[in-house]
Amino acid sequence: MTQLAIRTHRLGRQFGSIRAVDDLDLEVPAGSVFGFLGPNGSGKTTTIRLLLGLIEPTSGEAEVLGFDPSRAGDRVRERSGALLEHAGLYERLSADDNLEFVGRAWRMPAAARRARAQELLGPLGLWERRREIVGTWSRGMKQKLAVARALFQRPELVFLDEPTAGLDPIAAAALREDLAGLAAREGTTVFLTTHNLAEAQKLCALVGVIRSGRLLAVAPPEQLRATVRATRMVVTGRGLDDRIARLVAGQPAVSAVELGDGRLTIALRDGQDTSPLVGLLVAEGVAVEEVRKGSADLEEAFLALMGEDEAGPGGPLGTGRPVRAAPAAGGEPA
Repeated sequence: MTQLAIRTHRLGRQFGSIRAVDDLDLEVPAGSVFGFLGPNGSGKTTTIRLLLGLIEPTSGEAEVLGFDPSRAGDRVRERSGALLEHAGLYERLSADDNLEFVGRAWRMPAAARRARAQELLGPLGLWERRREIVGTWSRGMKQKLAVARALFQRPELVFLDEPTAGLDPIAAAALREDLAGLAAREGTTVFLTTHNLAEAQKLCALVGVIRSGRLLAVAPPEQLRATVRATRMVVTGRGLDDRIARLVAGQPAVSAVELGDGRLTIALRDGQDTSPLVGLLVAEGVAVEEVRKGSADLEEAFLALMGEDEAGPGGPLGTGRPVRAAPAAGGEPA
């Protein structure tokens, strides 16, 4: 039987008339990286605060590392690390001094503190800069240090609340790489909240999707993707213009179309064949150079669970110019 780091049963938290967490049933295996996905205001941070025993539930129960956090929150927090909304670093101190402070608070011996600092800062690329004042660092470097601090005392469980939020794409990608490496080396259970789907797909063995306080799904990313059976095709060639995009968008097999960067990205309704569309493009004078076909990604699965049924700018198709597709037979525009 798989050992669980976290288990909740009908866990709920009410703030006045707002049900921030609603009947949450969740199981997180020990040693896994669990991604908790949802838009802002969906209940992710409130769930972490409940699991750490920082607030009490209105209903239901939770068990974290074998303890009820509402009754034994101190025991849970002794065994957990956390990076919540704010990094909480001492910016007038060096990185070394920040970690030294944490090590002393946990009563770690001096030799263990030094070894642990090097063990964490080395792979993060911060060891050579450990004596610099943290306030002079970039946001990405500060986030890396905050992650190191959360892991410093070798916790059994670490909570990371949107650790890459506010970082530029390069810094966010670097931190994701570092988190993947640290999680593999440390063997710690990681509870990661995020609305960055690339982050979840790269890091997490299991993801849960929450909306308005209610858990919608829990599954490995690949299994969650499989629940959305839409197919997408990307056509590259000459002659792809707005007229062609509108023509394709009007086909019954098509749910959404985007035109951009010399490519036409087409989302197909479930089970539809791509060959008639290629034939249509050729017949309309498009010089087709390449056709690539793929299944739905995690973002499409997420949007489907969120109740989204239309691709828009920055949506599941990409960042091109969206073209409204025709309604499916008997239905609304997809």
